[in-house]
Amino acid sequence: MWQLGGKIFNSRLILGTSRYRSPHQLRRAIAQSGAEIVTVSLRRQASGDGSGFWGLLREINVTILPNTANCRSAKEAVMTAQMARDVFKTNWIKLETVGDELTLQPDPFALVEAAQILIKDGFEVFPYTTEDLVVAERLLAAGCKILMPWASPIGSGQGIVNPAALKTLRARMPEATLIVDAGIGLPSHAAHAMEMGYDGVMLNTAVALADDAPKMAEAFARAIEAGRLGYEAGLMLPRQFAEASTPTLGTPFHKESA
Repeated sequence: MWQLGGKIFNSRLILGTSRYRSPHQLRRAIAQSGAEIVTVSLRRQASGDGSGFWGLLREINVTILPNTANCRSAKEAVMTAQMARDVFKTNWIKLETVGDELTLQPDPFALVEAAQILIKDGFEVFPYTTEDLVVAERLLAAGCKILMPWASPIGSGQGIVNPAALKTLRARMPEATLIVDAGIGLPSHAAHAMEMGYDGVMLNTAVALADDAPKMAEAFARAIEAGRLGYEAGLMLPRQFAEASTPTLGTPFHKESA
């Protein structure tokens, strides 16, 4: 069981809903993954990318996490969040502010500014950020209870490129809910994040563009579950030297004859 934003969930996987080959593929991917939270862009809904898409999400009864994708300023992100609240009837918002066009790295200054405004306006803010410790601290100080640091640039599939920084975030912020978001390309990447003690994983491209999206969604779900179980069980620490797994006490030794 996982408590997030005042709600209880079973799955720690959050799925994006873009770039799937068809609504049918999206529906099957969500079903096979067991994901109970999906992200949706207000721009997609407003563009008329189909009432059918919105109807599909209503039918499968998932929790909607709207996002402010492609916003370039705090003002634009706040306005988009407020419109999303009206459209999707939720105070949850995945806050995104683009700062660099090549990497799509979040703009930390706009992110913190927008978070401060939205939290005062009653939102539960899920800020998409980098692994930068100082930015994370500013977001917590602004009132965020949930942070979504990237593993690597969105859509890159590179996995966790700075594990030391993500481990530092987890160690320094034991009470915060931390969800690794973006750059996850393989189920093993997701398992690694969960083994580090992260609370959940958000991903989209690796599932949506897979040859078999539903099967890949299930693979990620199992990897996340395995990583979490491993973390809770207590992971073995690496050792510099070998250590026999079979005890040597009582082992017979035969002396060679002269």
